[in-house]
Amino acid sequence: MTQPIEDYALIGDLMTSGLVGRDGSIDWLCLPRFDSAACFAKLLGEEENGHWRLAPAGAAPDERCTRRAYVDGTLVLESYWETAGGTVKVIDFMPQRDTAPDVIRIVEGISGEVTVHSTLRLRFDYGHVVPWVRRIDGDRVAVAGPDAAWFRSEPPVRTWGEDNSTRSEFTVGAGQRVAFVLTWHPSHEPRPDPIDPYAALDSSLADWREWTAQCTYRGPHREAVVRSLITLKALTYAPTGGIAAAATTSLPEELGGVRNWDYRYCWLRDSTLTLGSLLATGFLDEARAWRAWLLRAVAGDPADLQIMYGIAGERRIPETDLPWLRGYADSAPVRIGNAAVDQLQLDVYGEVIDSLFLARSAGLAAEKHAWQLQLALLDFLERNWRRPDEGLWEVRGPRRHFVHSKVMAWVAADRAVRTLEGDPSVPGDLERWRTIRDDVHREVCEKGYDPERNTFTQYYGSEELDAATLLIPRVGFLPPDDPRVIGTVDAVQADLGRSGLVRRYTTEGPSVDGLPGDEGAFLACSFWLADALYLTGREKEARELFERLLSVRNDVGLLAEEYDPIAGRQLGNFPQAFSHVGLVNTALTLAGGATLPDMR
Repeated sequence: MTQPIEDYALIGDLMTSGLVGRDGSIDWLCLPRFDSAACFAKLLGEEENGHWRLAPAGAAPDERCTRRAYVDGTLVLESYWETAGGTVKVIDFMPQRDTAPDVIRIVEGISGEVTVHSTLRLRFDYGHVVPWVRRIDGDRVAVAGPDAAWFRSEPPVRTWGEDNSTRSEFTVGAGQRVAFVLTWHPSHEPRPDPIDPYAALDSSLADWREWTAQCTYRGPHREAVVRSLITLKALTYAPTGGIAAAATTSLPEELGGVRNWDYRYCWLRDSTLTLGSLLATGFLDEARAWRAWLLRAVAGDPADLQIMYGIAGERRIPETDLPWLRGYADSAPVRIGNAAVDQLQLDVYGEVIDSLFLARSAGLAAEKHAWQLQLALLDFLERNWRRPDEGLWEVRGPRRHFVHSKVMAWVAADRAVRTLEGDPSVPGDLERWRTIRDDVHREVCEKGYDPERNTFTQYYGSEELDAATLLIPRVGFLPPDDPRVIGTVDAVQADLGRSGLVRRYTTEGPSVDGLPGDEGAFLACSFWLADALYLTGREKEARELFERLLSVRNDVGLLAEEYDPIAGRQLGNFPQAFSHVGLVNTALTLAGGATLPDMR
């Protein structure tokens, strides 16, 4: 049975992550990295594609835990099961790794006596490969090709093999604990030293609490902001500082549809907003690491700049379908990799330059080569900003002159001008970039604005609208009180609104993206609308929309990419970094505009 996307909670070790359902089953886990092949792929298929359920014996397949929550300030999940015989708590987490990734599940008796059953089905290569499992010194080891995983319990419990799975059963009373540990390693290497699960719990709680204590935000909805920041941290690949857009691939934007993409990579479009949220909430180390990842990833010929990279900066992300997986709720195809990597999206040049300008303005020590890199990007943009592109929504239809792409080209020129004006020692042609900035601004206002409807459009000459134009006042292209900004906010809200939330663009009829079907309200865009309402003086509406968006979070505070307000369920990859960045930045905006650039 397919669980709603919002029934899942995230666990992770800052190199990879897994999703735990309310039924006690881990249905998604990629090892050893976010973008590695999954060893639990039930999320996108069937039980036989791999999962690990831990629940009271006799629990029905669709039975859910009584309640669950993260331990405050951490990514340690506690799920409570109340039964006729008593209550147990299951603690799920992944400790920050030393040499190997570990998944730890601790069952603790709270009251009475409860018999608990575990079913572990390991399936490597996205549920395609059944490993060979054998017993060694009381533990189970599963091996197939390059992958090996060890499974053990402390104290040992009755465990047996059945139907290509490993089953365990035990009884706990009040105060008793049983811990399971699943450890992955390359099959050609020796087994890592076993980890102490109880000591690992203590250290994980301490590590997360020490990290969240750095948060400087003290405004309204602090719990929601901290939870979103923890989620962003959990999606960070610690060795490089890259932040994955989501933990999953192919969760659909429409149930049963084909809008299913792999988001386990790093998008340049996220860079400015992510960096702003980290800088404004006190996480300077993460901001530096993200900037360092950005500089490494985009180094090279500006003509070769990609819209996304692997979590370590990899450039090759070929897209492939996995035909043996039926897809979440029969939403096929299941894709790994992302063909959009080869698209031309001119807005990313503006986003990269804006990110580096923001870092410089915030006082992060400048990298020696960062300005030379920006000059190279600016030179490319000067020659190419008039070209049509695929835009930030990665449309798979024809290239067009997207207004947002042109606005971000203006941002690139504007940030160059402001850098040179602020520091005369920085080399560069100030008048040249002032001229380019003015040229871009003039063209966008002439060709991207519909005076009859008083709104900016999706692309030059179109009747369609685009929620990305809500960012025009935020990036400083026009002041918030400009009638064209106010008209755009009204038009987007009216034409793209859906039960108070906002879609990215219209998908009815011959859609700009060249794909069939529909999609839900895009949560990041809905946060942008709240920002725009606040900036244009409609504070009450902005706060009401923000409260509405907070209510869309699941029971542990997580957001997917989209939301279906009619069905009342989340859609798209999960949890989505862009949605959580939007939450943090809107909270900051409503608390006084901490992340807004200086308006010009």
